[in-house]
Amino acid sequence: MTSKAKSTQQADGWRSLAVPEIDTLPAPVFLRSESLSPRQIFPEHTHRWNQFVYAKAGSLIVTVESSRYVITPEQAIWVPTGVSHTVGTFYGAEFRNLYVADLSPLDMPKACTVLRVSPLLRALVVEMEEIERRHERTAYIEKVNDLIVEQLHRLQVQDFHLPWPRSTILRKICESLYANPGDSRGMEEWGSELGASARTLARRFEKEVGITLRDWRHRLRLFRALEWLGAGRSVTTVALELGYASTSAFTFMFRQEMGCSPTEWIAR
Repeated sequence: MTSKAKSTQQADGWRSLAVPEIDTLPAPVFLRSESLSPRQIFPEHTHRWNQFVYAKAGSLIVTVESSRYVITPEQAIWVPTGVSHTVGTFYGAEFRNLYVADLSPLDMPKACTVLRVSPLLRALVVEMEEIERRHERTAYIEKVNDLIVEQLHRLQVQDFHLPWPRSTILRKICESLYANPGDSRGMEEWGSELGASARTLARRFEKEVGITLRDWRHRLRLFRALEWLGAGRSVTTVALELGYASTSAFTFMFRQEMGCSPTEWIAR
């Protein structure tokens, strides 16, 4: 199911999308595909089924209860039935949802969880899109659905995610850095710009995000690297836009975090 939802402008510049009205799932596993434009967001809502939130291209920002995450096409978030959440994107994304009924036994986490998307599951999502166009036999569709469910509970849980603050003043910092990850300003400079003391900002940042601005910025640069490399940008371009003095410095960081070089990651 592919849709283009209507949007309304919000005061903060985001455009709020209408949450699709689906009373019942037509199948135990149901795919909904959508192209999201920059700064579009589905406002807070719940479902009567589980949701596997995944971006085929681009990155998503997902609010789940009191936490915010930015996820790349390498990742997805499992949102159990009834959990309140929002889904949006800064710069646009090819958004893919798997709605999954509470099958027994589903064997999935009872809490919202970031998961690494396997190549097989990614291929199965693409196959589900093709199935809609081909009008495949019910028996074949059921086999694909069963294989998707089998893949879901085999996905690797990831602690690697980008937390996001809830307060407006800290979101201004994070959104600015997300747009320009090469920005090296510290809390003193941000405090002067936003009219708050560096100590207050630092304390609030660690309380809301769970890590320091320095650690968050390091994680942000890796996230943007994965996003940009996945979009086809060259290693040199990514290194410079992230603020690294050289490609070798960027490659060293990337290898430390990912266990391989950027070039090896692209090939993989």
